[in-house]
This record gives sequence, structure tokens and C-alpha cells, in this order.
Amino acid sequence: MEYFTGAAGVLVLVLVLTSILRTLVVPRGLYSVLVFRLWWTLRRVLRLTALRGGYDAVDRAQTWLAPLMLVGMLASWLAGALLGFGLLLYSLSPLSWTIAFREAGSSLFTLGFASGARLKLSVLDFVAAATGPVLIALQIAYLPTLYAAYNRRELEVTLLQARAGEPAWGPEILARQWLVDTEIALPALYRAWERLASDMGESHSTYPVLLTFRSPRPHRSWLVGLVAVMDAAAMQLALDPRLAPPEARLVLRAGFSALRDIARALRIPFDADPSPDATIRLSFAEFDAAVAMLETTGFHAQRSPKEAWPHFQGWRVNYEAIAYELCRRCDAVPALWTGPRDFPGGPIPPSRPADRRPGKGRPDLPPATG
Repeated sequence: MEYFTGAAGVLVLVLVLTSILRTLVVPRGLYSVLVFRLWWTLRRVLRLTALRGGYDAVDRAQTWLAPLMLVGMLASWLAGALLGFGLLLYSLSPLSWTIAFREAGSSLFTLGFASGARLKLSVLDFVAAATGPVLIALQIAYLPTLYAAYNRRELEVTLLQARAGEPAWGPEILARQWLVDTEIALPALYRAWERLASDMGESHSTYPVLLTFRSPRPHRSWLVGLVAVMDAAAMQLALDPRLAPPEARLVLRAGFSALRDIARALRIPFDADPSPDATIRLSFAEFDAAVAMLETTGFHAQRSPKEAWPHFQGWRVNYEAIAYELCRRCDAVPALWTGPRDFPGGPIPPSRPADRRPGKGRPDLPPATG
């Protein structure tokens, strides 16, 4: 019995240490079962508080997911360490279960109110006493890295609001530029999001808990913003390849590479080399409606919608499936062209400021479907 209990204690401590190293120390997107099970559980518990509500209720509930994840990870690791050291102390001494766990807790949290009289128990006490502060220190050092990456991300998401509306939508990015004659600013936008996509691919795959951090405004989302920028670049390349800037290709490449890095960290399956002719979930009717809206803003396409569709499809097949799955798992704002969600309600079209210039006013948006 003692050998079995001791082996169980060692196994628990190894699992806890592995989870800590994978999550906080190793600079690579390694999968931690404990962290992702915690994410899965907390997300569903919070969803129970918004069963009868739409997106706004879900967003309010999921706002608490990130802080609960941080507290939950620390609590889980400390509880696992307490369990592991408690089992070891019980297996190596004649102590009862109660006294063994009391001594483990006293050492782990450096309280020092209980101790064993034997040398081998003192060694375990010392190791446990070092484990608690080191674990808490690692968690504290983890927070500045998370919030630095979060601030970099949200700055660009906030800047995108003026160009893409809330929630962001790819055709709306192009429409706004042609409405106010600022289409020459698109290359700079693509460059900024190429860099941001690479940053997010590295940070969000290394620290997946960043996926639970929501934007300050409910209709903003880093993921929806990235999909919108990629859709805008893909549409421009498909409709007018002659005038599309080279930065459009670069942001698309950086974008779907980042999404694939995150998918690998989350173990989301995807086709690494999809056929350009593969079917996508966005329909041609939705694409055609968006092109019609674009034409009313002064955008002149070199290709017709039917001619451009295979080219747009060939770009979007590289990122659509991953983007839809991530949007679903993150409960992102249900923007146009971002797929279904686990909560009721249809997609939300972007808001656009009223056109105060003399004339016909703003073009109508396509139907809120897809």
C-alpha cells in the first residue's frame, strides 16, 4: 500500500511539474491537459449563466473566463502539489492521512506549524516549502508577459474599428476606404496586421490562455479583426489583382500561418495544403452580395464576381476552417463571414457612421447571413 501511495504521489507531482513547465516556462506551444480541461470546464460553467441570452449575455459571462483561468491554474497546481506531497509523506512515515496532508500544507505554503521528526520527512518538507513560493513567483512573472501581448493586440484591434466597423468585416474595410478616398492607406493596414498576425501566432500559441482574454468592447475581437483583414486582402486580390498591393499577399500568408500555429497548440486538426478548389462554407451568394455593395462605394473590379470567386475561394480555403473553429471556441462576436456559434442568434453586421455629405447616403449592407 505504501509503495502504491508513494508512486501515486510521485506521478501527481510529475504531472503538476510538467503542466507548469509547458504553460509557464517552455517557449513553445505545448499542450497541457490540465489547462485545457480547466478552460473547457470554466467556459461551460460561465455559459450556464447566459443560457437564455444572446451574444451580449454570453460576452458578459465570458469576460470572467480569463481571470478565472489565471486563478484556476494557480489553484490547480497548488492543489496538485499538496496532493502529491501529502501522498509521499503518508507513504514514507507512520503518519495518518490527516497529519500527512496537514504537514504537506504547512510546508507547501511555508506556514511551518507542523513538521515531522525524521530526516526523510524534513527533506520532503524543504522541497515542498520551495515549491509553493517558486510556483507563485512563476505565475506572477507570467502576468506581465500576458498583458504586454494583450495590449499590443488590442491597440491594433481598436485602430481597426474606424476602418472596419464593429464588428469588423472584410468587405466593409474595402468599402470604407473607397467611400472616403483613402484606399492608398490599405498597404499600411496590411503591413501592420502582417506584423500583428506574426506576433499573435507566436504569443497565442505559446500562451494559449491569451485566447480567453476578450476585448474591452463587446463587438471587438482580435480574431474577427484578423479574419476581416484577411478577407479584405483576399477580395482585393481576387477582384482587382492588377492594383492590389503586394502587402495583401503578405498579410494573408502571415494570417493563416498564425492561425495554424494556434491550431497546432490547441490540437485543432486542419489541412496543411488544401486544394484551391476545395469547398468553403461561405457561399457565392454572400460573396456576390458583398461585391455588389462594394461597387456602390466606387470600387471598380477588374474581374466579375463569377471570375473572382475561384480566386477568393483559393485564398480563403487556407484559413476559413481554423478561423470558424477558433471563433466558436472563443465565443467571438458573431460577425459576418465568421461562421456559427454555440449560442443563439444570427451574425451581426458592422455599424457605419451616418454619411453627412450631401447625396444618397451610405450604401446598404448585404443581408446579415453567413
